[in-house]
Amino acid sequence: MAGRLFGVGVGPGDPELVTVKAARLIGEADVVAFHCARHGRSIARAIAGPYLRDGRIEEQLVYPVTTETTDHPGGYQGALEEFYADCAARLAAHLDAGRTVVVLSEGDPLFYGSYMHLHKRLAPHYPAEVVPGVTSLSAASAAAGRPLVEREETLTVLPGTLPGEELAERLRTADAAAVLKLGRTFPKVRQAFEDAGRLGDGWYVERAATDRQRVLPLAAVDPADVPYMSLALLTSPAERSFAAPPPARPEGTGGVWVVGLGPAGRPWLTPEAQDVLASATDLVGYGPYLERVPPNPRQRRHGSGNRVEADRARHALELARDGARVAVVSSGDPGVFAMATAVLEAAAGDEFADVPVQVVPGLTAAQAVAARAGAPLGHDFCVLSLSDILKPWDVVERRLAAAAEADLVLALYNPSSTRRRHQLPAARDLLLKHRSPETPVVVGRDVGGPEESVTVTTLGELDPERVDMRCLLIVGSSATRVTGRGVVFTPRRYP
Repeated sequence: MAGRLFGVGVGPGDPELVTVKAARLIGEADVVAFHCARHGRSIARAIAGPYLRDGRIEEQLVYPVTTETTDHPGGYQGALEEFYADCAARLAAHLDAGRTVVVLSEGDPLFYGSYMHLHKRLAPHYPAEVVPGVTSLSAASAAAGRPLVEREETLTVLPGTLPGEELAERLRTADAAAVLKLGRTFPKVRQAFEDAGRLGDGWYVERAATDRQRVLPLAAVDPADVPYMSLALLTSPAERSFAAPPPARPEGTGGVWVVGLGPAGRPWLTPEAQDVLASATDLVGYGPYLERVPPNPRQRRHGSGNRVEADRARHALELARDGARVAVVSSGDPGVFAMATAVLEAAAGDEFADVPVQVVPGLTAAQAVAARAGAPLGHDFCVLSLSDILKPWDVVERRLAAAAEADLVLALYNPSSTRRRHQLPAARDLLLKHRSPETPVVVGRDVGGPEESVTVTTLGELDPERVDMRCLLIVGSSATRVTGRGVVFTPRRYP
């Protein structure tokens, strides 16, 4: 069985710029081949060094000529053609023996790389794959810290071996350009930039991504000291014409966004909420809810207790009035028993008249629990909080009775806590005056969180002792059904 051939790009010089796939293939290879001059040194081999395993076979592919003259009958090109044919034959012997062969290529194998000459000869006959690498062009742009192209600009890549007049003409009309293969061609390339009127815009990058890297204005380079592993850049005209102001927050950008985090977890966070959280300068909220937002040292975090909604709202508005972009976080939807009302109420005062406030919706706990159970909210339903901290219990009772008498499905928030133990038993007893004991009840706890549980029971069997503040209850109507699989739904047609 024939072996496999891989042309592997190892990047421009830094071993840390070798891709994960390239590193794996180099480590697994039976044979590692690389090109070099007669001195035997190979940049590609040096880059791949950290990834080579013991016991591999190395094939050193030594160029017969580089820049010197040759007495080969076919001249320089003939000598290279014969060389590549010989290299292909050597590697074919390994492939015929079933060995995996990796040919190392500095930069990218098919970007002015010698590997392409082997690929053309071997790929039609053996399984072959090219693994791309970071090009010297990409590394040089990164080293210079200058974008190559943007928007509709075009990039022209030129070899420095072109005639000077052709280089100048192409540079004259190019948006952005890179000229490779410098070394002895540099005086001609520099003159071409000057003839094209682009010398002042050119940059020179030498041995990009290595410890010998140099970046200079092209006009400042000494022609006597230019190695082959260097290139000249003409970067994006948009970048050259952009005068960057110092980073500063524009006036009038302050505001408050009241953000719904959903019931738990990033998958239930809307894209709009993610965008607001990412662009905020300040995050305000109840401590456990703030902890659900990944920390960012650019942002200030203002956590507080659970019962200081008004103070939290004023603090957020004061920050925004001073120019901050404030995200006030709430679990679930901020407009459902959460911070939106507190912020809007505080913002109604004259002192915050100029502070914009926007509510960013979130997935509610009722929706999350309903979805886990099936579709119990498929028909008319009512949402109630059993907490009597902010409203009298007799108001809660009247509303429960009205909803129960109207045969609405109920989503009950804040059903119980360590200090409020009587409300849920009282609510259950009140509902039983209007509903059958067989009425389906869904108890969702920590839905979306690590301790999630969803229990389907009945109103008559509901055990208040197993319900806490992290639960939400859905009490069905007379039409709500439970299937044999335990799926709860309320038909859209009312009997």
